[in-house]
Amino acid sequence: MAAASVSAKTVLIADDTAFVRDRFRTALENAGHKAVAVKSAAELLARVRADLAHIDLLVLDLRLPHQPGVELVRSLRKLDNGTLPILVFSGTIASADEVRELAALGVAGYVNEYSAVQHILPSLAPHLFPDNFNRRGSPRVVLGIPIQYRFGNTIAAALTLNLSHGGIAIRTTSPLDSGSKIKVRFRLPGSKRDVDAEGRVAWSDRRVGMGIQFESVDEPNQLVIDNFVDAHFFSNRKA
Repeated sequence: MAAASVSAKTVLIADDTAFVRDRFRTALENAGHKAVAVKSAAELLARVRADLAHIDLLVLDLRLPHQPGVELVRSLRKLDNGTLPILVFSGTIASADEVRELAALGVAGYVNEYSAVQHILPSLAPHLFPDNFNRRGSPRVVLGIPIQYRFGNTIAAALTLNLSHGGIAIRTTSPLDSGSKIKVRFRLPGSKRDVDAEGRVAWSDRRVGMGIQFESVDEPNQLVIDNFVDAHFFSNRKA
């Protein structure tokens, strides 16, 4: 089981909406981290130039004033040589083509800017403490639904944190050891059938829970998961 890290991190939040900036800043500061908020591309680039060595994570609105879109990430990469972990707010993604371009630029992942406050830290934790987590590469949708999981002869119930094409994260204070084999069952919102999957524990952290990497999912269940993730990942985009 991964040991919990207590080191404070500095997170740069770049979004032109005060509601988003304030919620993420509050969640981070309440957990003992430092949050720095900016609201334009010019402010962001100036801050990265000045403080690159002291920034642990950037959470980015891809539609900032003055330099929107993937070009902003390219400008950042010219400043940091690809070293700064960047998360993009999923609601600001315009197309699947942008996802591919961002992947080529080494973007670490995506986070829903409208996540419930209690989900913000769990969604950032794999990127604040990367040594403790084996991150899934595909987009993740924040999702809090009941889930049943079985390991050996033990059955337990919990709530989910997020879902991707290849795995699911579970909130629990008693996570299993990394590598443990596990079976899960859950029902996605709007669906009339349960999804069954087998996998292994890819990361485990007592502050957050555990992540399950799917290893065996039948084709109908995988289709249900894929359709749900694709439909929700590109929802609530900014105009």
